[in-house]
Amino acid sequence: MDNVLKEITPKSVDYSQWYTDVIRKADMVDYAPVKGFMVIKPYGYRIWEFIQAAMDQLFRETGHENAYFPLLIPENLLLKEAEHVEGFSAEVAWVTQGGSEPLAERLAVRPTSETIIGAMYSKWIQSYRDLPVLMNQWANVVRWEKATRPFLRTTEFLWQEGHTVHRTQAEAEFETRQQLEIYRRVIEGQLAIPVIAGRKSAGERFAGAVETFTLEALMGDGRALQIATSHFLGQNFSQAFEIQFLDEDGTLKYGWTTSWGSSTRMIGGLIMVHGDDKGLRIPPRVAPVQAVIVPIPRGAEAEQVMEYARGLRDALQAKGVRVRLDDRAEFTPGYKYNDWEMRGVPLRIEVGPKDLANQAMVLARRDTGEKESVRREGFEHVVLQRLDDIQNVLFSQALEHQKTHTVQVENYRQTEEYGYRGFFEGDWCGRETCADLLKAETGMTIRCLPLDRQPLGVGCVVCGEPSQERMLFARAY
Repeated sequence: MDNVLKEITPKSVDYSQWYTDVIRKADMVDYAPVKGFMVIKPYGYRIWEFIQAAMDQLFRETGHENAYFPLLIPENLLLKEAEHVEGFSAEVAWVTQGGSEPLAERLAVRPTSETIIGAMYSKWIQSYRDLPVLMNQWANVVRWEKATRPFLRTTEFLWQEGHTVHRTQAEAEFETRQQLEIYRRVIEGQLAIPVIAGRKSAGERFAGAVETFTLEALMGDGRALQIATSHFLGQNFSQAFEIQFLDEDGTLKYGWTTSWGSSTRMIGGLIMVHGDDKGLRIPPRVAPVQAVIVPIPRGAEAEQVMEYARGLRDALQAKGVRVRLDDRAEFTPGYKYNDWEMRGVPLRIEVGPKDLANQAMVLARRDTGEKESVRREGFEHVVLQRLDDIQNVLFSQALEHQKTHTVQVENYRQTEEYGYRGFFEGDWCGRETCADLLKAETGMTIRCLPLDRQPLGVGCVVCGEPSQERMLFARAY
C-alpha cells in the first residue's frame, strides 16, 4: 500500500505535482512528442464522451444541430474582425507551406471558428426565413501556449463551439443566457462542480464580443478555473462578414450573433475539485467505471467465489451499471483496492468466501471511505442508490469548499492574509486601471461580475471610489 501511495505527491506538499502524478498514474493522458500537446488515453477520453453526450442532448433539445467547419482559416478572413484577431494574434499557429510549395496566403490553424463560420453564414443567409441558424461543432483547436498543463491548458485541445445567428437582439441575448444555463446544468449535474455565473469585465471579455458570460469554479488549491463561456457578439461579426438578411419589412439588416464554448478543461477541473491524496474521485455520472468487483478467492472455494463475482457483474450490467470485474490473478486484493481508489471508481464491491456463504458482499465508497455489508438479494438497487448518494455528496463537498473559501473584502489588501487563495468578493468602480493594479499587486484577476449580486455601496476595493459593480476576483489557471 505504501509503495502505491508514495507515487502520488500529497496535495499539501506540491499541488501541481500532485495533479501531474494523478493524471499520469490514472492513465488518463500521456505527453505527445510535440511540446504542449497531449494524448488523451481511453480512461480520460471516456469522461469526455460522457460530457459530450450530456451536452449534445441538451443542445439538440434547444434546436441546435451539429456541423463541421475547416481546420484552416485564410489569413484574410482572420483579419476581418480587428478586435478579434488582435485578441488571438499571439496564440495563432500558421501554415505557410503545402507540400514543397510555399502558400500564396498564410493559413491559420483555428484558434476558434467565428471567422470561418461567419464567412459561410454570409453565403447561406439571405432572408429572415433562414433564421435562426443554430449550429454547433465538436472539434479541436490550437492556441500556441507558452506554459502548458494537461487538460487545463494545452496547445491543442478538444472542445465544442456553438455559433448562432438571430433576427433580433433579444433573441441573441436569450440564446447567450440559455447556453450558459445548459453549461451550468451539465457541470453541476454531471461533473458535480459548483459554479458561479457572471459577466466578464471589459478587460476580460472575449475578443470581439459585446458581452461575455462565464461560469467560474473554485479548485481544491483555491485558484479559479473559467470552465465555460457564452458570448453575445452583437452585430460585430455580422458586419465584418456581411451576414445580412432581407427582413419581412423589405429592408436589409445585419444578423445578431452568438458563440459559446467549453472544452476538455472541464476534466482538469473535475480532477482538481474532487481529487484527494489517494488520487481521483470521479462523480458516478461521468465515471468510466462506476463499480468495480474485487473477488478474494481463497482455498477450495476460490472458483465458487469467482463464479459468484461474475454473477454480481452480470446483474449490475443488466441494470445499466458500468461495472468491472477485476480478475487479475497477478495482483493481491490490497493492490487492486489501491489501484481502483487511485482511478477514482465511485464504488468497490468486495466478495470473499464468507460473503459467498452469507450471500452478501461489502460495498466500499470512494467519496467517504465508508464500508457496509449488503445482502445479495436486491443488491442492485442498493448499488444504484449509493451511486446517486456519491454523486450528491461530491457536489455537496465541493459546494461547501466553495462557500468556506469565498471571502467578502472591503480592501483588496485583505486578500494577503488568506494567501491570495480562494474567491474574493468586493465592490469595483468599473475602471480597468483598478483591475490592472489588482492584477499587478496580487496576481488576481476579475473572474466575473456575478449575475445574482449587486454592489454593496462600500466603495471600490482598490481605489475606494463609488462602486458600479460587485466583482468576484481570484488567482486563476
